[in-house]
Amino acid sequence: MSSSPLLFIVRRFEPEVVLPATPTPREIKLLSDIDDQQGLRFNIPAIFIYSHESSMAGKDPVEVLRNSLSQTLVYYYPLAGRIKEGVGRKLMVDCTGEGVMFIGAEADVTLDQLGDSLHPPFPCFQELLYDVPGSELVIDSPIRLIQVTRFNCGGFIVAMNWIHTIGDGVGLKQFMNAWAEMARGAHQPSIQPVWHRELLMARDPPRITCNHREYEQILPPNTIKEEDITPIVHQSFFFKPLDIARIRLLVPFHLSQCTAFDLITACFWYCRTKALRLDPEEEVRMMVIVNARSRFIAKHSSFVGYYGNCFAFSAALTTAGKLCGNSLGYALELIRKSKDEVTEEYMQSVADFMVIKERCLFTTVNSCIISDLTRAKFREVNFGWGEGVYGGVAQGGAGPFPGATYIVPHKNAKGEECLMLPICLSSEVMKRFAKELDEILGSQNHPTMSVSNFVKSTL
Repeated sequence: MSSSPLLFIVRRFEPEVVLPATPTPREIKLLSDIDDQQGLRFNIPAIFIYSHESSMAGKDPVEVLRNSLSQTLVYYYPLAGRIKEGVGRKLMVDCTGEGVMFIGAEADVTLDQLGDSLHPPFPCFQELLYDVPGSELVIDSPIRLIQVTRFNCGGFIVAMNWIHTIGDGVGLKQFMNAWAEMARGAHQPSIQPVWHRELLMARDPPRITCNHREYEQILPPNTIKEEDITPIVHQSFFFKPLDIARIRLLVPFHLSQCTAFDLITACFWYCRTKALRLDPEEEVRMMVIVNARSRFIAKHSSFVGYYGNCFAFSAALTTAGKLCGNSLGYALELIRKSKDEVTEEYMQSVADFMVIKERCLFTTVNSCIISDLTRAKFREVNFGWGEGVYGGVAQGGAGPFPGATYIVPHKNAKGEECLMLPICLSSEVMKRFAKELDEILGSQNHPTMSVSNFVKSTL
């Protein structure tokens, strides 16, 4: 990344509301009891980056994406509505057809001039997604905020806020694929969206049948540590195949065939806990996002096309002393065991738990969350300009909770495929985390920090 600041201007057009291309049903649709839990009531910023494509010369990506978005909303018409809150904090979508917020923009530089910053953390992200007043709200706000920014090279960037209450990463990919298909000239999406939120509603009467350690309400400690009052920094770490192989050598033979995701998750939990310097007896949690769709599709064929939230926070628990005093194999065993607990009955129990416990928040004290975005393949979303340079989350964290991260596939400037881990920690803890990770990998991981090398001006 260049050490000298890059001055560039992003000129935004007036925000507009994109409506469905044809009239859509006016109705109320209840969200599931998985959807409307407190821990999902926030926006996830996502970003998709595309290079110049000679076959699309003369076509304006802002116009193409605006028009195809309107056509897509005919099929995904709940996204053109507004979320309402009812009795017992129950959320629902009022399908009003009011549309989504859309902003066209143009930047006076090329993508190449942005250097190697085309991955999280994006130091210029605030220029790529305008913070429309009130857009951070979940209730009574547009469900989508989208900005499409053209660059001088013919490339463009799509940035958006996705309200997690409406759907998970799989749901976002399904919507993006549908939008891309319409942009390429399709008359309807190849996968028809289905609502079916009733499959993840609480039973009547609700009954909790599983142990949900992920939702234990724990009070934070009274003592204030230095890292609690220092600014949070964003930083990404990269794992090449050789790094994964090195981690694999550190686990017992019977675990050596586990996935790269599990290996990185164990490594992240171990290094983060050591970096936090917790008391040995303090309890720590690693919560892995487990996609539960396969548990339902086997029994409900109509579940194909479901774009709501269908996952659980599987919680692995131990103490800081045990985690840091054992090998990575110890953490790996706990993580794998917790993931195996997620069944269809477990998901039903979560829905019942939410109704009984008033849609409570997941445990935040000494907790971290990780989600596997490698299978989503966001880079493959093709609006006609080919595969993206990058596709996925814009940063680590999840709404107000900084302890969340994602494993994202990424191709670096040399064309090497690797797995990226964007995380949030206070600056001093981040330094200790990087040191711990370097000791495991035996070499520099070459992290990318969110120190802004860009000076921006907007009109």
